[in-house]
Amino acid sequence: MRVRKLEQPRGWAMTVAAAILKPTLLSATSRTWIDGEKIPATGGCIVAINHISHVDPLLSAHFVYDHGRLPRYLAKSSLFTNKYLGGFLTSAGQIPVERLTRNAIGAYDAAVRAIGDGECIVIYPEGTLTRDPDLWPMKGKTGAARIALATGCPVIPVGQWGAQEVLPPYTKRPHLVPRKNIVMKAGDPVPLDDLVARPPSAETTAQATERIMSAITALVADIRHEPAPDRRYDPRASGVREIGNPYDERHRTKRKRSR
Repeated sequence: MRVRKLEQPRGWAMTVAAAILKPTLLSATSRTWIDGEKIPATGGCIVAINHISHVDPLLSAHFVYDHGRLPRYLAKSSLFTNKYLGGFLTSAGQIPVERLTRNAIGAYDAAVRAIGDGECIVIYPEGTLTRDPDLWPMKGKTGAARIALATGCPVIPVGQWGAQEVLPPYTKRPHLVPRKNIVMKAGDPVPLDDLVARPPSAETTAQATERIMSAITALVADIRHEPAPDRRYDPRASGVREIGNPYDERHRTKRKRSR
């Protein structure tokens, strides 16, 4: 496992975060980092990762940081409403996004500007924790593709596995004993040059999204040592809510029916 020295100035928020979080993660998990040097050392780029646990942002930040980049996230806007947490996230260069609203366009504009400023943006293209019963990458949202097509920046796919053992989806108590191994593998940049050259269209964005999700899924299959499903899970087609805990609604429905 090779790591790369961080060349960017961290700022106070990132310095504090690294000082607190990195020792904690080192003590709580073991890591298998694979091909992280494929993340560009400089320049604007997108790191696109599958989403399997609420602890993902900490672990993927560790992966990106270990390979010489400061991670910038599109974070849900509710996290910024707290005076202290919001100030910390803003100082750390994180970008608020109001999911499934028209105001999400502001996050898109901010991400495009960040790419132009040479930042490394970490995006979970699924938009939320996967709803796939076996935690395979599900159907992706178009945000990462739209940013990539607008900027022409490289998109580095990353497959991860193991975070769900530390904190299973929609649970609050982490499982730290025994120590869990986190595997992250970066792939080659997703080939998008032909799509970048086209006029913007819904079809082009859909093709870019599919290529990004296919690259991520192939990496996840590789580190899981098993074939991925033939078709990606689509929560909308399955009638599953797209954000929040999908089990809450199911439980409420059951309670209503039992009355």
